Amino acid sequence: MKSEFTAIVKQDGDWWLGWVEEVPGANAQEKTKEELLISLREAVTDILELRRMEARRQAVNNYEEIPLFI
Repeated sequence: MKSEFTAIVKQDGDWWLGWVEEVPGANAQEKTKEELLISLREAVTDILELRRMEARRQAVNNYEEIPLFI
């Protein structure tokens, strides 16, 4: 599934700072803008996977997964 998110990025001195609007906790700081975007993508991927695992753990059994397209 391909999703689109919005990264807010800015340069602060020698560092690039960024966060993803739609995913709380997805933030990073890197020396280059390119490295920052890679780190933000990895952060979003990791956070979403952890949330999926937690949701499945809480459901325990007898549940179904239904894709939602927004």
